[in-house]
Amino acid sequence: MTWHPKSDFVAVMTERGFLADCTDYQGLDDALMSGVQPGYIGFDATAKSLHVGSLIQIMMLRWLQKTGHKPITLMGGGTTKVGDPSFRADERPLLTPSAIDDNIAGIKDVFSAYLKYGDGPTDALMINNAEWLDDLNYLDFLRDIGRHFSINRMLSFESVKSRLDREQSLSFLEFNYMILQAYDFMELHRRYGCVLQMGGSDQWGNIVNGIDLTRRVIEGEVYGLTSPLLTTSDGKKMGKSQSGAVWLNADMLSAYEFWQFWRNTTDADVGRFLKLYTELPVDECDRLGALAGAEINEAKIRLAGEITTLLHGPEAAAAAEATAREVFEKGGVGDDLPTLNLSAEDLGDGISIVQLIVKSGLAGSGKEAKRLIAENGARLDDQPLTNAGLMIDAAALSSPIKLSAGKKRHALVQLG
Repeated sequence: MTWHPKSDFVAVMTERGFLADCTDYQGLDDALMSGVQPGYIGFDATAKSLHVGSLIQIMMLRWLQKTGHKPITLMGGGTTKVGDPSFRADERPLLTPSAIDDNIAGIKDVFSAYLKYGDGPTDALMINNAEWLDDLNYLDFLRDIGRHFSINRMLSFESVKSRLDREQSLSFLEFNYMILQAYDFMELHRRYGCVLQMGGSDQWGNIVNGIDLTRRVIEGEVYGLTSPLLTTSDGKKMGKSQSGAVWLNADMLSAYEFWQFWRNTTDADVGRFLKLYTELPVDECDRLGALAGAEINEAKIRLAGEITTLLHGPEAAAAAEATAREVFEKGGVGDDLPTLNLSAEDLGDGISIVQLIVKSGLAGSGKEAKRLIAENGARLDDQPLTNAGLMIDAAALSSPIKLSAGKKRHALVQLG
């Protein structure tokens, strides 16, 4: 980009690495300079928590508010009933309305850690698209909205094309998703004056559809902005760890495990992640990212602390760091370590060490746990664990035991 943005928001998006593409850089920049502008991102309620893969979008909304504009978190109570096919290899399982409502309730708490909701000019709004999608009349919708969509053009979008190129089925239900998302943008512009939709770069086709529809039906001037689809420097998709999804809700992933995920960032990603997921000045992010040797580990601790503070608060971040230092530097057992509580019923006459490794979240399956033991990657109370057939009984759990997978992942097991 050769031009220099005037608006604080576009400047932040550019210098911190959030910006992949925009439908009209100059138009959006001018609109943001003209006064408070609402912008939105949609989140489908496919689980009771969002995971780390959604954090870049949440940070974009946070920066929108911090630079004087109005973020809208659109909950997909309606669109979740259809399922977004973008870059998926198969159809999403359909959820019941009550399951969707439960998921939305679980997701809401995370947003309040990043955004200020209320009635003020820049206070965030949380809206559910079921408000307008649930009551649509199908024939009216086809006549008034469907006629504006070209099947030829929809087939040309990469998210659809990639599925068809692999000869994977794309249901008519999923194909309708992009029309519904476009309708969302038009409704948000009509009801709330929303001028901006943001999302990952896989949403580009859906966003462009919404802009075209809004211009054609109500002659609204709106814009789209996408962020890059993030992978780590070793090519892994953001949001996954060795033991599964990195959830944002504390009841699905402890603050310590969340902190530890960021502490394990590879050296090459530290500077980039500091810019995206913290509010440290860009110069400081660059300085920390350029460190090497033992110093880069302190930069990773800073990264983990800053991100955990934003989501879970400063006390949880401090406790996670204290636990990590206790476990790693002193070989002890930290107070905040993930803990598996077993009842006498769970234990029975004894439970295999393989089952304990799986139950504590250190391995995804019994096969993976056995491989961990065979490759000398497992430890019991800081001693090498070599016997995959070991049984643990009540006597062995008279005091808590510590299980470790590699040098960085630990869990306590105790009778509770």
